[in-house]
Amino acid sequence: MKLHSIDVIIIVLYLVSTVVIGLVLKNVAQKNKAAYLLGGNKLPWYMLGLSNASGMFDISGTMWLVTLMFVYGLKSIWIPWLWPVFNQIFLMVYLSAWLRRSNVTTGAEWIGTRFGFKRGAELSHNIVVVFALISCLGFLAYGFIGLGKFIEIFIPWEVVSPHIPFHIAPEYVPHLYGIVFTAFAVFYAIMGGMISIVWADLIQFIIMTISSVAIAIIAMKAMAHHELIVPNGWDSPFFGRTLEIDWGHLIKEVNQKIAEDGYSLFSLFFGLMLMKGILLSAAGPAPNYDMQKILATKSPKDAAKMSGFVSVVLMPVRYLMIAGFAVLAILFYKQLDLLVAGKIDFEQILPSAINEFAPAGILGLLLAGLLAAFNSTFAGTLNAAQAYVINDIYLKYIKPEASNKNIKFTNYAIGLIVVAISIIFGFFARNVNSILQWIVSGLFGGYMAANVLKWYWWRFNGQGYFWGMLSGIASALIFPEILPPLFPDIPKDIILLYFFPLMLLISLIGCIAGTLLNKPTDEEVLKSFYKKVRPWGFWKPIHEKVLAEDPGFERNRNFGRDMFNVGLGTVAQTALVAAPVFLVISQFYAMAAALTIVLVIAIIMKKTWWNKLED
Repeated sequence: MKLHSIDVIIIVLYLVSTVVIGLVLKNVAQKNKAAYLLGGNKLPWYMLGLSNASGMFDISGTMWLVTLMFVYGLKSIWIPWLWPVFNQIFLMVYLSAWLRRSNVTTGAEWIGTRFGFKRGAELSHNIVVVFALISCLGFLAYGFIGLGKFIEIFIPWEVVSPHIPFHIAPEYVPHLYGIVFTAFAVFYAIMGGMISIVWADLIQFIIMTISSVAIAIIAMKAMAHHELIVPNGWDSPFFGRTLEIDWGHLIKEVNQKIAEDGYSLFSLFFGLMLMKGILLSAAGPAPNYDMQKILATKSPKDAAKMSGFVSVVLMPVRYLMIAGFAVLAILFYKQLDLLVAGKIDFEQILPSAINEFAPAGILGLLLAGLLAAFNSTFAGTLNAAQAYVINDIYLKYIKPEASNKNIKFTNYAIGLIVVAISIIFGFFARNVNSILQWIVSGLFGGYMAANVLKWYWWRFNGQGYFWGMLSGIASALIFPEILPPLFPDIPKDIILLYFFPLMLLISLIGCIAGTLLNKPTDEEVLKSFYKKVRPWGFWKPIHEKVLAEDPGFERNRNFGRDMFNVGLGTVAQTALVAAPVFLVISQFYAMAAALTIVLVIAIIMKKTWWNKLED
């Protein structure tokens, strides 16, 4: 353990600051439900954007991305399309504004604006709550595991175990660390709600920006004295049918990692990932902290700006750190300690590299920043879970007339229960990547069909939504159990991606059958939704009815422009990812080209997107 006194002081100051933020903002957050869950819709869009970016700068994801950069080099910039990262572009261009126009508190509450409040809408509402809670618990467990593995490097169990009065098996040490440090995130999230989360995230992002720049500089200085020896193709983002990256003559264990990941047939993997990513992006935000930040903005125009700001501030800063650590890990691979329970674990590259290469002071900043990153993701997700339980279960079914005092104490109780369940989930997760793949390829794959149709097809009703979501969620829960034994040659962590077209088909059948076997949604509900949200898509029958009542109403004719902006935005976002990587590995011409692409697209989108924003 290489922590110096200055590092410890920085970490303690950060942890104390989170407690202070929770205490100071406690009374502001508890004025009413909207203040607690959405900050009273008074927070500036740029603060919410920084907070959202901060929530995405999490420990588990950063550990995974550093591993990907180490193994796959610049080709790794495509793999996060699994999420997909370009969903922020769809949100920026049109979906954030559509969602914010609903003026609701949660995604489940939004169901009433689309399907009304009869039997089908009730079923839809309930299935969204179930999905939201499952996904929130999954993300909480994902962050919890990553945090524990990260801390284990800096606080070795052999140092702590003599002072612990009970025995912990080695494989559960990360879980114990996760529980301890989770307590800080739980405190300020429960005490201060959305306002507390946003202010804590602002501190975290400042810390992470300083740390990222410092690590990039350290890596670039190291490259000035050491040659970066990597396989052919590592430093290029372009690819063919296969990856064609061979580490065999350098670090043979990495080839085994590539085989286990299952990304070798990269064109097939990329095609499936892109198809799923486009559909998932068109479905809109999943019911988690991202959606809550959109609903917390002041207006639809601010919601669009907030989502766009996320990519601008997150990508360059995050990838300075990712590229810096990947380069240091390659240059000094033999100095890293990647052994966990006798096996090489490449997810340990980030914490091991920090421990090995970060100087005193910077080490403390990095640890404080990455702890803050965990807290940000954990707290934002916890806030979303609380919102669904309080707003869509407690106030809807249990105690509709609950006072602010009742809501306050119920928020506390629900927060603690959700955390406890997520910790239990974490004990059953094999590693960061396994739970990540289940969320993005399985659970979100099942979410897709129903949530695409809800925006773009007028005839889609509450029963169709319910049966589509139910069949999709069931597939996500069942397929991980039945598919691996049947297809042992497909890596277990990505098998759901390869079978997502089947999951999509099953969910789509549920959507269509549920819709056509039941009556359409009430006409008045559809007209109200169409006039308020103003979606494009297959809304002709409703448009004609609205036009008959209001001859001055104009349909949304922006489909072509929106898709043009989505394409440009995705290219610019990818260039923002590549530019800092090119900088760190000293490919300055390539960096200049990437930044030129960003600048040209920014000028175009100023006219085609920013100037066209409306509430």
